Amino acid sequence: MAIAARRHLIKGRVQGVGYRYFAKNAAEKLGLSGYARNLDDGSVEVVAVGPQSAVEELLAALHLGPRLSDVRSVEFDTAPMEHFGSFEIR
Repeated sequence: MAIAARRHLIKGRVQGVGYRYFAKNAAEKLGLSGYARNLDDGSVEVVAVGPQSAVEELLAALHLGPRLSDVRSVEFDTAPMEHFGSFEIR
């Protein structure tokens, strides 16, 4: 099983709409660790580590977002392979 680490940058109306909690819930259901945090420019950063297939599933969920969000784009790149004990909101 291949392990992946990916950093996602989500833009649009993604702050103040429960996006980080949505990302945390989706990541935990997929067994991923990492974090979600708001950035000063109004975007959300999500770093996820876990099985490659689960990271791909998370990407699909991040494009959807919670009901009140309006996701305009999701950019992603590989992230350093770090060990996170769980998925947290920062």
